[in-house]
Amino acid sequence: MLRVVLPKGSLERATLQLFEDADLAVLRSSDVDYKATIDDPRVIDVMILRPQEIPRYVAQGIFDVGITGRDWIEETGVEVVTLSELHYSKATARPIRMVLGVGADSAFTSIGDLPAGVRVHTEYPELTRRFLESHGVDAEITLSYGATEAKIPEIADAVVEITETGRALRAAGLRILDTVLVSYTELIAHPASYADAEKRKAMEQLQTLLSGALEARGRVLVKLNVDEANLQKAVSLLPALKSPTVSKLYGEDGFAVETVVAKSDINTLIPALKEAGATGIIELPIAKIVP
Repeated sequence: MLRVVLPKGSLERATLQLFEDADLAVLRSSDVDYKATIDDPRVIDVMILRPQEIPRYVAQGIFDVGITGRDWIEETGVEVVTLSELHYSKATARPIRMVLGVGADSAFTSIGDLPAGVRVHTEYPELTRRFLESHGVDAEITLSYGATEAKIPEIADAVVEITETGRALRAAGLRILDTVLVSYTELIAHPASYADAEKRKAMEQLQTLLSGALEARGRVLVKLNVDEANLQKAVSLLPALKSPTVSKLYGEDGFAVETVVAKSDINTLIPALKEAGATGIIELPIAKIVP
């Protein structure tokens, strides 16, 4: 039913792990194969291509659904439907920022300081052109094929580059003047495919699985028993996703309690629960959380 395209390159490993976590494992004959399959009746075809190309192919209807970054959607300027943001990147849940950078010792202190004819190198020439024009800057924009930050000052006066923390740019001797765009990875759809009721239902079901897998990351299920005298003390320690579930134990003067907590809290939480009178404490991994 759905033709799916996934990103190759820096997002590839994180995307494939997300699909596996969502019980939508992507199968291919080798790590360099561009064609793949997902053993799911809603998916008929899978390809793995560069994220730069994905917005255009989805907009053209070659694929029904794809994953790419907001940066490439804006760069290509095509019309697609965003189903959801997927808050992961190369190794973190932070977005990437597309920034305008200059040399650390540059006389430019704001975008308004850039003169006509300023040399700007970037992998995003169309987005950069629109951004600079909106600020009244008539720049000489050149497509960069990599190592963009190394082109200041000999080849470029400024660059538009992506960064997560800004650390790499500072290490290269650059200073950020302005933010062009904040970009998350997005699950996108072909507008005509999204308008088809059957395909939209399939898309929404896949989105539920992917979002549920992301929501579960870094969380665990904690279950415990506690007597009535210590119930409130134990419950007050639980940083619950929602109110904890409390059930009366059959045939005993006590309660079973369970809730979802952050994995990062568990090393201090379990001893505290034990000291508060909890017994039979169990920590369980969570595959998905679907609100």
